[in-house]
Amino acid sequence: MDRKIRVLLFKPGLDGHWRGIITVSKALSEAGMETIFAGFKNLEGMVETALQEDVDVIGFSVHSGAHLEWARAVVEALEKEGCRDDFLLLIGGVFPQEDHQPLKEIGIDGVFGPGTPTSAIVEFIHSELASRSHKK
Repeated sequence: MDRKIRVLLFKPGLDGHWRGIITVSKALSEAGMETIFAGFKNLEGMVETALQEDVDVIGFSVHSGAHLEWARAVVEALEKEGCRDDFLLLIGGVFPQEDHQPLKEIGIDGVFGPGTPTSAIVEFIHSELASRSHKK
């Protein structure tokens, strides 16, 4: 990748737990990525921002217990605009380990729970984007 990796981070709905996503945003910035923390966004706003900002990665955080529903809604919003495959899609939050695989089946590329080292998220992004660029 010839330019900095661009990452959009947001919180869907009105879930007020923001500390984790701010920590991830800072870690990604320190790793040399351009991060755009969009705060609380509706899904249409998220898609519009992702397209306008030409991001490579979309990450969102859910702590409300509605992680499966939000994951489906995010994937559907991207599919509706025909751009799902344009982005690496990440979710973080507090949800049971048994929901990690269903989240991936919905279409989330990376699932990160509490205690995940930020270095693991950075490495995942680099690895996945490198893999995708080789497939093009």
